[in-house]
Amino acid sequence: MLLHGGALSARTWDYVALALRADFRLVALDLRGHGASDWANDYSIESHASDVVAVLDGLEIERAHLVGMSLGGIVACEFALRHPERTASLTMVDVISRPIFAATARMRSFITDFRGASTIDEAVKMGLAASPKSDPQRLNYRMNVLLKRGDDGRLVWKGDRRRPTDFAAILRHLAGFEARVHEMAAPFLLARGGDSLIVTEEAARDFTALFPDGRWLNIPGAGHNVQEDNPRELANVLRDFWGGRLRAMPLDDVERLTAQDAKQELI
Repeated sequence: MLLHGGALSARTWDYVALALRADFRLVALDLRGHGASDWANDYSIESHASDVVAVLDGLEIERAHLVGMSLGGIVACEFALRHPERTASLTMVDVISRPIFAATARMRSFITDFRGASTIDEAVKMGLAASPKSDPQRLNYRMNVLLKRGDDGRLVWKGDRRRPTDFAAILRHLAGFEARVHEMAAPFLLARGGDSLIVTEEAARDFTALFPDGRWLNIPGAGHNVQEDNPRELANVLRDFWGGRLRAMPLDDVERLTAQDAKQELI
């Protein structure tokens, strides 16, 4: 089960899914208020987690590996804590209990201040101004799936932008995981973007140490949107993790790993 970040959609996992689809059944969900899913009045983490339950029930899936990036990681963690019997493993992608929220300011401003564009190329140009390191082709793909024509003919977000996101509530929910995840029996992986400004290596180590069966690593060449920046490496890591080939790290000595290091440390 692949869960996207805030303001994204299930299509953000397309690159990763292409690399894994021959070996796994992959379900990528548009969270409520995102992509093709209906808008709602309740966007609490608990409600998102309930939606995951409903989807699994509808597909008659008893147990799944949960993977979530950013907001999706929060939802995945909440699901794993509430439904341990249905969680084969948990992977959180570039999100921890205490992220550097200020590092998201430029990205949040771009999403909030976006007033539409005439063409995809114009939207991409605006996106590159906000995130100069983004790959133009992948940003073009992202804009094509995130935008729709509004009543005036201009391209606007598909997602629900009727009211501001309650980031304070989300950050409180994240911090609350610190008192809860020590009871999680499922294997845990934190996949940090190697160039992430939101999750530091020290914070990644400290958060992972809270899990009984935790490991973390850096995905090289990736910022916050790991699944788009380096999908091949993330897919390789997920394949090894789901196959039980990524070693857990001692809680008193959680060390820095890159994806390449992890391959050399297979058990």
